Amino acid sequence: MAATGSLQPTPAPRRGRFALYLDLIRWSRPAGWLLLLWPTLGALWFAAGGWPGWHLLAVFVIGTILMRSAGCCVNDVADRDFDRHVKRTAKRPVTSGEVSVPEALAVGAVLALAAFALVLTTNRLTVLMSFAALAVTLIYPFAKRFVSVPQAVLGVAFSFGIPMAFAAVRGSVPAVAWWLLAGNLFWVLAYDTEYAMVDRDDDLKIGMKTSAITFGRLDVAIVMSSYAIFLAVWTVIGTAAGLGVALYLGIGIAAAQALWHWRLIHDRTRDGCFKAFRLNHWLGFAVFAGIVAGYL
Repeated sequence: MAATGSLQPTPAPRRGRFALYLDLIRWSRPAGWLLLLWPTLGALWFAAGGWPGWHLLAVFVIGTILMRSAGCCVNDVADRDFDRHVKRTAKRPVTSGEVSVPEALAVGAVLALAAFALVLTTNRLTVLMSFAALAVTLIYPFAKRFVSVPQAVLGVAFSFGIPMAFAAVRGSVPAVAWWLLAGNLFWVLAYDTEYAMVDRDDDLKIGMKTSAITFGRLDVAIVMSSYAIFLAVWTVIGTAAGLGVALYLGIGIAAAQALWHWRLIHDRTRDGCFKAFRLNHWLGFAVFAGIVAGYL
């Protein structure tokens, strides 16, 4: 009979495969897919001139969650040798060896195919554009090895739902969709630079390229300028669409959050930068809510 006072540590229980897969796709951290969702839905409202209908809403909400989850699988496989040297990512399932590389890629493939099945319910142009979106998603994890500001590549990947929304609604992609994408790219640059500021010391040691390293002491100024450009572009487009006071209220709330983020990041502490990144989805929601209210 074992002694009740044994000093032997109790081993951590092994997690089931489903729990590991949920960890792999960051299910417990929805901020990631919310950052993709709000600008995509904003574009959907712009494209439809208001309510887009339940079908397209379901396609883009579920598709966004699935593709972000698939992207996490690819990213973790690509970065597994780097992640073990970074405090925040060392225990990810692929890095820790709890999920194998083929297994992670299989999970990602299933999720991407499910998203593609949803796209097939739209139109030919949207289907064709989904291949371009997938290509950018696959390229991004490797951009961090070669591009000084890989957040720009992420900006394209995280913004591609915008032209796809116009394609799904209108069967074409007008210039305004690309302007919205360009504006949103600056928002991605802002929040992902905050994210990169968290890991800057670790990334310098392992030779990873990030905007936080490239911008150096200009990082905070560029983050704030990027917020301003994003909000300005979407305000101009919303004004041209006749959205008026409701839009301005949403933009004002988003701008107030951006100023709060400056307070969080200006000392460049890990906790402050990570909190600013993690709460960015509320900034995006404020803009989206202003768009919806404007059309109402």
